[in-house]
Amino acid sequence: MQRFIAMAILLIAPMARAAQKPNILFIFADDLGYGDLSSYGATDLKSPNIDALIASGMRFDNFYANCCVCSPSRASAMTGWYPERVGVPGLIRTPLEDNWGYLSPEAVLIPTMLKRAGYHTAIVGKWNLGLSPENWPNARGFDLFHGFLDDMMEDYYTHRRFGINYMRLNDKEVDPKGHATDIFTDWAIEDIQARAKSGEPFFLYLAYNAPHFPIQPPDDWLAKVKAREPNITDKRAKIVALIEHLDDRVGKVIAALKEAGVYENTLIVFTSDNGGDLGHGATCGKTRDGKGSMYEGGLRVPGAIIWPGHIQSGSRTDAIALTMDLFPTFCEAAGVAIDHEIDGVSLMPTLRGEKQANLDRPLFWTRREGGNRYMGMTIHAARIGPWKLVKNLPTEPFELYNVADDPMEAHDMSSSAKKELNDLSRRLRSQIQAGGSVPWQKPGGPAERPQRK
Repeated sequence: MQRFIAMAILLIAPMARAAQKPNILFIFADDLGYGDLSSYGATDLKSPNIDALIASGMRFDNFYANCCVCSPSRASAMTGWYPERVGVPGLIRTPLEDNWGYLSPEAVLIPTMLKRAGYHTAIVGKWNLGLSPENWPNARGFDLFHGFLDDMMEDYYTHRRFGINYMRLNDKEVDPKGHATDIFTDWAIEDIQARAKSGEPFFLYLAYNAPHFPIQPPDDWLAKVKAREPNITDKRAKIVALIEHLDDRVGKVIAALKEAGVYENTLIVFTSDNGGDLGHGATCGKTRDGKGSMYEGGLRVPGAIIWPGHIQSGSRTDAIALTMDLFPTFCEAAGVAIDHEIDGVSLMPTLRGEKQANLDRPLFWTRREGGNRYMGMTIHAARIGPWKLVKNLPTEPFELYNVADDPMEAHDMSSSAKKELNDLSRRLRSQIQAGGSVPWQKPGGPAERPQRK
């Protein structure tokens, strides 16, 4: 009899777990390069917590951000669209003269979708998708916002941008003390503990601002790196220490899930919004260039998805996925039907170990930027199969690479592979036309926002 009961429990437990809606934790690093984790090849950096997290699920060798800078990738993660198709082809910034995005009022964000299935939705950390109140997180579907509205902090300890305090608890200004990575970690753990007590499924979007510049690791973390790596440069030591500090705090968040008893039923994503900033000591592995660039180093990022009991631990895929694919993946995992058009596709078949034909699709990247280098114009990339079209400056011609044979994008084939060039060019023109139908400045005039001091 006891043996029969034990067997019944073994059979029923997986079915009960499958019927239970998973919690979802989306950890988004800021400017973390493809080569800046020890699991992705760094030899002067220790990232044991993130490495262990990646090893407990599926690692993506070809995970791409939807843009080479912050706001557009975040727009894609939240909406499942290419960023220019929701009005965010470039960075949303405080100075209106240097602002290149306005999140479309028509866009449906992931918290709105998940709330249909009874989820509590929270963002802790960096928002960067709107400075006017109609585009603050609570106005776009989040139950809780505990973080920073703008694009970057000018100091990890004072948390200001242009003299403005953008730290918020929902719509209230707050002024916490301490290093931003520590603050966001503490706030995330508080939310996990509260949600575990409530028993309702939760979506937590944990958007760290590390390792974005200014590169300000805590002093003790910097000292530890310099003691361990005697030949490291000061520039490199600082970003290594900032990433190792981030790694430690990610470990604390995962530990909090386990202590609260919700880890086993939590789908976790870890990735970065774009490539590493080479000018501030980052590395992007065996890729060309880094943040801000349409070459591989600006777009390809570390990526992993973990879901105990559903995704094989230690698994790995070379499937090409983009940030916008997270939206439908989250919806499918939560059992939420998507009743509107999006550009992303759910990664669940790949996560189950199945071959996924719809990932073999044409892909596009756009960035609009200002200054004398860009003058408000766009740069682009497009890819289908091994072929990638790149226009890395508005004033430069398109280049063509076979990234399967030439991963460092060293040999421009635009003169010799005309068929592939013309095919990608045609597809990209259609994508540009689609994106051009969506305003990227607030319709009717400048966005209302705090003023610079």
